[in-house]
Amino acid sequence: MTEPHRHPGLPRAAWTLLVLLPLIVACGGPELPPSHAVLLENDYALSRSAEIETFDDYLQMEGELFQELEERIVSAGPTGSEHALQRYSRGSLSDPSAWQPNWNRSFELPAQNPRGAVLLLHGMTDSPYSLRAMGEKLQREQFHVVGLRLPGHGTAPSGMLDVTWQDMSAATNLAMEHLAKKAGSVPIHIIGYSTGGALALDYVLQVEERDGGTLPRSLVLVSPAIGISPAAALAQVKRGLSMLPGLGGMAWLQVETEFDPYKYKSFSTNAAEQVHLLTHSVTQRIENRRSSGRQLPPILIFKSTVDATVSTDAVVDRLLSKLAAGRHELVIFDINRFAVNTTLLVDDPAPFTRRLIEDNRLPFAVTLLTNSAPETRSVTIYRKRAFESGASSEEALDSEWPTGIFSLSHVALPFPIDDPLYGRYPPENPGQLFLGRQALQGERGVLRIPDNSLLRLRHNPFYDYLEARTLNWLSR
Repeated sequence: MTEPHRHPGLPRAAWTLLVLLPLIVACGGPELPPSHAVLLENDYALSRSAEIETFDDYLQMEGELFQELEERIVSAGPTGSEHALQRYSRGSLSDPSAWQPNWNRSFELPAQNPRGAVLLLHGMTDSPYSLRAMGEKLQREQFHVVGLRLPGHGTAPSGMLDVTWQDMSAATNLAMEHLAKKAGSVPIHIIGYSTGGALALDYVLQVEERDGGTLPRSLVLVSPAIGISPAAALAQVKRGLSMLPGLGGMAWLQVETEFDPYKYKSFSTNAAEQVHLLTHSVTQRIENRRSSGRQLPPILIFKSTVDATVSTDAVVDRLLSKLAAGRHELVIFDINRFAVNTTLLVDDPAPFTRRLIEDNRLPFAVTLLTNSAPETRSVTIYRKRAFESGASSEEALDSEWPTGIFSLSHVALPFPIDDPLYGRYPPENPGQLFLGRQALQGERGVLRIPDNSLLRLRHNPFYDYLEARTLNWLSR
């Protein structure tokens, strides 16, 4: 193929950029709605720590933030039946104000004579709703609970354009200081989901590094973001291009219809970059502290063998294998081997689960939930202690794999089967939004809802087990 003529004085790199510029501009995408373009001014950032010194200050700013959301985005948005599944259309099925309370906001669930206190940290693009059920259960079990809304979350996807993981880390510090005052002499714990798991580890490492602060008694991490795709690091390049005129759309990895009242469906390049930077910081600091002789609080981790969002191998190789022996445990959910012909699997996790059970060098306990046999939906729990080869005990689980479910997913673990939004059973009110079990079939590309949103499991059929193990861990 003949190379196109280039201006003799133009460098090759500049020529390449000139050739690609029309393609880049074309990728800028259509004009974005206010929910993706309007930057709200009243959200917390580390740069505002001089004026936002306490968690009460944080909550006051949060109130101003949601008022700003109403005035600048919701009130200016369209209404009518054609927007019945638009989150920012007042009165729609997806309008968060239709759900009471609005779990997009930070919440506090006090308990009389608490036996402990717990901070709940949600994941990237999520909201405090993701750990709502756990928080309500903990309150009934006499724990004082704080669910933190991380900066950039719970409002509009535009909040993810400039938030940093350091902003989220600073907000976590404020919440822990508040909880420590409320807790008094009772132990404090942190439960973190996805990115919230990485933030929980970051907080503990901060306390260790500055040799001061409230150290939690234990951690519970659900699908923690320890390792993500290396491609996330490339998000920084795309975000840089988005700052060029006409390329605002490049700030987004995906722009989708916002039909979920408690989770952004769109995902910004900045969000991907911040998760990458946070996980890199945490794993590097864990690696660097190995010779210190200091111990992290006991950690209980729940993870699915298959997870398209965060790496399951990284939990073992970059975290648990780097920590002191005998203090930590990994609970792993296998795929439903009754429902899946293994010849159809892209990557069978069986070698990974065999390693967990057979490797006598692993310094942490392992619990595996898997089919009792390939020809049954019933589940057996296999448990082994640190530095052992083979399961030391096994027991049958009361619940079994539901028909039609072949695995858990990253977004499934923290939600019970009866969750009113994401659960297995639709609500009694047919007019209430329900996203838990979409079973629509037809031609692809017809619906605005992406295929992966219809396929991905949103609830955990073994949530009761996860909940019981968490309570047992916090009560030790």
